[in-house]
Amino acid sequence: MGEWKMASLGVLADRAALEKRWRYGLNVFGLYVGELLTDAGIPWRLLDDISLVQTNEFDIVIVVCTAEDEKSARHLAAYAEQGGIVIGCGGLNEIARRLGAIPGPVYASGYAHLPAALGDSRPLRFAAAQPWAAAPAAAEASGRLTLEAPDGAPLGAALQTFALGAGFVHRWAVDIPATIVALQQGYGPVLGDGIPAPDGSAAIDDGLLKADDRIALSWEYDRAFTETGQPYFAHPYADLWRDALIGHLLRTASAAGLVLPFVDPWPDGIRQVAMISHDSDLNADEAADATLQALGRHGIQSTWCMLEPGYSRPVYERIRADGHELAFHYNAVHMEDRYWDEADFRRQLAWCREATGAERIVSNKNHYTRFEGWGELFAWCEAAGIRSDQTRGPSKRGNVGFLFGTCRPYVPMAWWEERNRMYDVLEIGFLTQDLGIGAWADTSVIVPFLEQTAAVRGVAHFLCHQHYFHTRPAELEAALEMIVEEARKRKFVFWTGARIDEWVRARRAATITGIAADSGQPLVEGGNTPEGLVVWIPLPMERANASATDGSAQPIEYRYNRPCIRYRRNPEGTLCVGM
Repeated sequence: MGEWKMASLGVLADRAALEKRWRYGLNVFGLYVGELLTDAGIPWRLLDDISLVQTNEFDIVIVVCTAEDEKSARHLAAYAEQGGIVIGCGGLNEIARRLGAIPGPVYASGYAHLPAALGDSRPLRFAAAQPWAAAPAAAEASGRLTLEAPDGAPLGAALQTFALGAGFVHRWAVDIPATIVALQQGYGPVLGDGIPAPDGSAAIDDGLLKADDRIALSWEYDRAFTETGQPYFAHPYADLWRDALIGHLLRTASAAGLVLPFVDPWPDGIRQVAMISHDSDLNADEAADATLQALGRHGIQSTWCMLEPGYSRPVYERIRADGHELAFHYNAVHMEDRYWDEADFRRQLAWCREATGAERIVSNKNHYTRFEGWGELFAWCEAAGIRSDQTRGPSKRGNVGFLFGTCRPYVPMAWWEERNRMYDVLEIGFLTQDLGIGAWADTSVIVPFLEQTAAVRGVAHFLCHQHYFHTRPAELEAALEMIVEEARKRKFVFWTGARIDEWVRARRAATITGIAADSGQPLVEGGNTPEGLVVWIPLPMERANASATDGSAQPIEYRYNRPCIRYRRNPEGTLCVGM
């Protein structure tokens, strides 16, 4: 059946074109494609000059940023004509006419309806799209876009595939990376109050700037209601867009007889993770004691975010002895005489380290989910050695759930003045606070939260204040019991924020350098492969078809709707086929 060949994947971000956009104060969120590939463990290389696409070194090129001029058009067209595969998420307008297409207007919001072969079949909200008009004979069209609402006016195809010479151009009408950034980080910097929910369930216009003041979702179209009438944001859109983009890339490579290996998000034997965190707030030792007892009954470890002035020293020793994580709870609430200020962030963090006796503090979550600007918090965390943040979550009863479109740990992106770099911080947002006590959501959201999180293999993160384990023990402990019971029923494992951060960073450090030509086995750079790492090898179509009649074929599992062979790192440090 011939040799196995790993696809050579390039990401084109022309340096001169990038600098021009940044000079005019424009964001290039398309650069987030590189982060999406890195997080998936897919090998790729950066092309920072348009002329590099014609070196014949790349089987597939994802176009992020070009000068959009005739020179760019010539290089891209020539690359495809010679057998290359071009993929674009929006953009590519410079070669539209060569493909028999006409660019249309840019739309700021709407929904994509994708076929099952491309991903989840529910309407997916987008934050930026530019459809092309093309004759049916010019392109193969997949999916469709609608304006503003799931049943809004039709805008055109979601994905178009054009044949060009010996190669192909695949163009998503949706700017997928920009949509993911907008969903995860908001549609702009937090400068003032957000727009409250029309039904009064989420009055975020409370004079206190918070993460949820700039969400990119719709109160009307993106919330669902449980059987009790509890509203919640129901869809992890950013995670579903990630899967659609990666799934299409793998499918495209397989159709060309090429292999693109990728890394599983979790260690061998784990499908998804649950997390419990606490914010100490009123700092009563009795509340800490009640929380420790409740957690002990369920045998789980959690993340304790400590607010100044904190507990007495012996309490920290008990928290540590029970295997919990001691973390930071930065306070910038002006009603408590604290303000959004890096110097005070550092002062409070120094207090936290001294008070808890922790050798290092890995995680932070801001008091009241306070948030201003765009990336200041992440820059402060990065500079102070905080590796993970948990601030991005709901502040009101009516906006619980996937209000940032995600339940996966993700790396946030900087604004244009920092050249849209990635912060060295892992964001692990939370879904809700203090279920069942009346002020927040009721427990009817637990099952849908867990099921949606399991569907995208993310982190179901629940915040439970220690205060309520002491003052409202019956309600909060009943909610915790339901969370634990339903999560374990669905094969979740409970990890602390620090453990999630440690695994994600170790997984991302594993570098796939190639595949064996004779067997397709992945080759991973030595010395940085964590035990339990799982690498998937998608099968080119002819190999997948042959496996049905080949008695010696390796066992096949499906990921991203693609047949794959699973390799796992064993305790001896080698990758081996395994179910």
